[in-house]
Amino acid sequence: MRAPKSFRLHIGFFGRRNTGKSSILNALTNQSVSIVSEIAGTTTDPVEKPMELLPLGPVLFIDTAGIDDVGVLGEKRISKTLAVFDRTDLGVLVSNFNDWGSYEQKIIEEFKIRSTPFIVIFNKTDLFSENTTVTTELEKLRIKYVFTSAIKNEGILELRSQLLKLAPADYINRPTILADLVGPGEGAVLVVPIDKEAPKGRLILPQVQSIRDLLDNDSFSVVVKERELRRVLLLFNKPPKLVVTDSQAFLKVAADTPPEIPMTSFSILFARFQGDLTEMVHGVMAIDNLKTGDKVLVAEACSHHPIGEDIGTVKIPRWLTQYVGGKLQIESMRGHDFPENISDYKLIIHCGACMWNRREMLNRILKAKQAGVPITNYGLTIAFSLGIFERALQPFPAALEIFKNG
Repeated sequence: MRAPKSFRLHIGFFGRRNTGKSSILNALTNQSVSIVSEIAGTTTDPVEKPMELLPLGPVLFIDTAGIDDVGVLGEKRISKTLAVFDRTDLGVLVSNFNDWGSYEQKIIEEFKIRSTPFIVIFNKTDLFSENTTVTTELEKLRIKYVFTSAIKNEGILELRSQLLKLAPADYINRPTILADLVGPGEGAVLVVPIDKEAPKGRLILPQVQSIRDLLDNDSFSVVVKERELRRVLLLFNKPPKLVVTDSQAFLKVAADTPPEIPMTSFSILFARFQGDLTEMVHGVMAIDNLKTGDKVLVAEACSHHPIGEDIGTVKIPRWLTQYVGGKLQIESMRGHDFPENISDYKLIIHCGACMWNRREMLNRILKAKQAGVPITNYGLTIAFSLGIFERALQPFPAALEIFKNG
């Protein structure tokens, strides 16, 4: 089974049309991943290719449309390309010495804004000679660059070597989801409701990843439905180190878990794992400032069709309305799309982003912060609205302290 996208290093290829981005990607992967043509603008939508880049591990290569595209369709392609910057862990700028100019500088600025490590490729060295003015300037700025000829398969091994060296440390040394809260030889109880939204025959990704995280760190887990929790806890010779629940079962699980056992939700764990728990704790406190008629954005990474009592479109709006005591203007958005006018909102509530890489979630948090809009996530919002927020933050003393001193 393939590693999920959220665990893959996202490597984005950017540059003008017809600089050879697709050819280099094909040479790197030794496969015909992207269509190659002499006609400029062959790549339209971003093309994703999951691969193993040893010894680094699973990566996701993303080939984008040229950032110098033209026309109405060109503008849409550029918009799609710009969105890829937000989920790029490691950037690759493809150019040649004949075309280097403002477009390339713009791409470099996009990387710098997001603090994204990147490398410059001067492709088609069989056609264009080195421009020492350009390379000297890059050296002054300490920007790495390599020479390639994708058509002759030259420079590809050097590019591969440089990509391995530039992999960000926060990807290589990524923290655990919950194993640090449990410890080797200790156990956690995972409460997994089986309702209409539970996928038939399988568990949702955060639940699966949590189980694997515990196993990888020599901890163990017991998985139960919410109505079995109280009975299962009585079977333990000593209490588990942690109880984790689906946020929708928060109230029952909080009631059935003895106060001396730390309890939280999968969504709150992912606020820490995929985002910034501290920032999202600050964000959730903005709920106390909401007034009737305020605009709230509910953003979800998945593009699934909501059914029944959907958490994002039905339950959270209901709980928020009850808490505020008046009707709010709640708008929903799914997938990689994100509104440009986020300053119009009084609060952004995001899902756990289990399907994304951490970089994209952190960039959304950054955009919200720059716009002065508080951002939080589903689990924190639910716990706050239901009046069990301190209990849900019990496993995270530093975050709990921020709330208490709010």
